[in-house]
Amino acid sequence: MSERKVLNKYYPPDFDPAKIPKLKLPKDRQYVVRLMAPFNMRCKTCGEYIYKGKKFNARKETVQNQLYMGLPIFRFYIKCTRCLAEITFKTDPENTDYSVEHGATRNFQAEKLIEEEEKRIQQEREDEELNNPMKVLENRTRDSKMEMEVLENLQELKELNQRQAQVDFEGMLGQYRELEKREREREKEEDERETKDMLDRALVKRLRDSDSENEEECDKSRTDVQSHQIESPTDILTTDNSTETHRPLIAKKAKIESWEKSVGTLGAGNALGSLIVRKKSAGMGLVKTAAASLADTKMAKPSTACPAAPNGSSSLSLLGNYSGSESNDSD
Repeated sequence: MSERKVLNKYYPPDFDPAKIPKLKLPKDRQYVVRLMAPFNMRCKTCGEYIYKGKKFNARKETVQNQLYMGLPIFRFYIKCTRCLAEITFKTDPENTDYSVEHGATRNFQAEKLIEEEEKRIQQEREDEELNNPMKVLENRTRDSKMEMEVLENLQELKELNQRQAQVDFEGMLGQYRELEKREREREKEEDERETKDMLDRALVKRLRDSDSENEEECDKSRTDVQSHQIESPTDILTTDNSTETHRPLIAKKAKIESWEKSVGTLGAGNALGSLIVRKKSAGMGLVKTAAASLADTKMAKPSTACPAAPNGSSSLSLLGNYSGSESNDSD
């Protein structure tokens, strides 16, 4: 088992490494390497986002005729995960970063551009100050002025914070809660009032409907009464034998019965009948005999009656005779 783990190789005494033939390869040859995306990018072909740290099988090559302080620059080829379009980027040893060459755009590139612009401005300023002392004085004066403005702004912010610190936020919140509570109570009262009004209107509508129904029933009963009323005035004196009864006759009978109950009849057995005394006289007998004889004569001879002297005039003459007899008797 130990011979499998040999770390040293055997070299014969006459071994000469210079005699080993070297393989001649091109300088721009490419190698397949495994790497991760150095920054967030977006494919220009399909718009797919490729986040930083995604692993790829890339091809690596050395950029010809480009060196930075003796350091070679390498180029990498990868493919988009969606459309398989080729994306290339290379190393940037000057900024210790990577730069995109083809097939994609780098996200958050604006921040990097701003940083590069600041570096460029700072470099130009240093170059100007190196050969111009007056420019150095101007830059220092401008810097001191900007510093004073910054301090004034900072002082204003401090004063503003102090004024806000004196504000009673708890009291303001309490007032706001109180206003909210009052508003909720007011809304609740309004809702109750509206509910009560709706109930009142519904009750009034129900009462009106019931009144209208009662009026309809009354109208119906009136129409029934009017339909049962008799057409001729003389029909009140007649009644049917078995089924139909006229309402005016019933009303008159009910009125007579109520009068008899309250006052009494003129019969011999009632109390009011004992209070009335009929006057007995000879004239009454004469009147009765005269009326009976006149009726007999009419029934016997209806054609011989005198049209000029009606029954009413004969009875009045008899009553006159009766009154005259009473006066003679009293005399």
